[in-house]
Amino acid sequence: MKVLYLSKALVVGSYQTKSEALAALPDIELTVAVPPSWRDERGETPLERAHLKGYRLDVVPIRFNGNFHTHYYPTLGGLLDQLRPDLFHIDEEAYNFATFHAGWLAHRRRIPFLFFTWQNLARRYPFPFRLMERWVYAHAAHAIAGNREAAAVLTGKGFEKAIDVIPQFGVDPRLFPPRTEATDDEPRCIGYAGRFVPEKGLAVLLTALGQLKALKWRLTLRGSGPQAAELRQLATQQAIADRVEILPPLPSTQMVDFYRACDIFVLPSLTQRNWKEQFGRVLIEAMASRVAVVGSDSGEIPHVIGDAGLVTPEGDSDALSAALRRLLTDETLRQTLADAGRQRVLQRFTQAAIAARTASVYRRVGGRGV
Repeated sequence: MKVLYLSKALVVGSYQTKSEALAALPDIELTVAVPPSWRDERGETPLERAHLKGYRLDVVPIRFNGNFHTHYYPTLGGLLDQLRPDLFHIDEEAYNFATFHAGWLAHRRRIPFLFFTWQNLARRYPFPFRLMERWVYAHAAHAIAGNREAAAVLTGKGFEKAIDVIPQFGVDPRLFPPRTEATDDEPRCIGYAGRFVPEKGLAVLLTALGQLKALKWRLTLRGSGPQAAELRQLATQQAIADRVEILPPLPSTQMVDFYRACDIFVLPSLTQRNWKEQFGRVLIEAMASRVAVVGSDSGEIPHVIGDAGLVTPEGDSDALSAALRRLLTDETLRQTLADAGRQRVLQRFTQAAIAARTASVYRRVGGRGV
């Protein structure tokens, strides 16, 4: 089966192990189309050519790079004519112009297409995006939802085709080997990686750590975003600035070194009116690395962590402080949760497992017609 997979997320090198896992399946002939880079509030992420075994990678021009809703790929029609795939996997939300444009090109050529959604809030979009969403719902052969709430949103908005709930990406456990527990008396490292924006709850984390001055710890925040200066100021206000390190993001292929330096990883996300945590990929990377994790109960986080970490009420700095105190003072608990997290990833969240479930969708949908 010939599959064309369009994804701006696959500019990230570590994500490309999913493409390798798909291509390793004997009945999948895979072509991946990516832009040369993708821009967001963290800056520009250029294509990382890291894991390219077994499939064809096409770099396609992008218009309106960085605009989530209006970007698109003007040369896709030519690529579809060249490849004539049995199925077109569009790794975008139904209400984006990129999905409408790519789906329309596929529909004209009678190539079945599916789309992916993370959207776990039932939002009504303005014209023309709600019309594009409606068109995609009517013409897509299938949908993949990254979390169970997103699947419920699709159904509630009238999508009548089949939906599979599959995370967008897993992890390759070979790239995130389990760390060994530090035996020295150095301060324990607490880590976070991602965007510096209010919805990630980093102000809650700093407030929680302000209550733990008597314990030995240090905090490393890896990422970028508009809240960086505010976080530095808050660390000073909490009198913990000498323990807090705010560093730029790392390439995905170097994140393993960051996780291996952590004893505890925290994702304290805060639900907003227009956003709640859709998955929390950094959690499974940390868990794969055998790092004990703490997350808030925003969105999908509790379902990702399960019983392999600690979950606290979002926005509750006292509860987060208590959870961190437990992990900082109870080495047995920290190691038990670290082991449980690694096993949970191996059972549920490897790239191979997610690729197998995705390929099952491909086999059901490919060749069905439009």
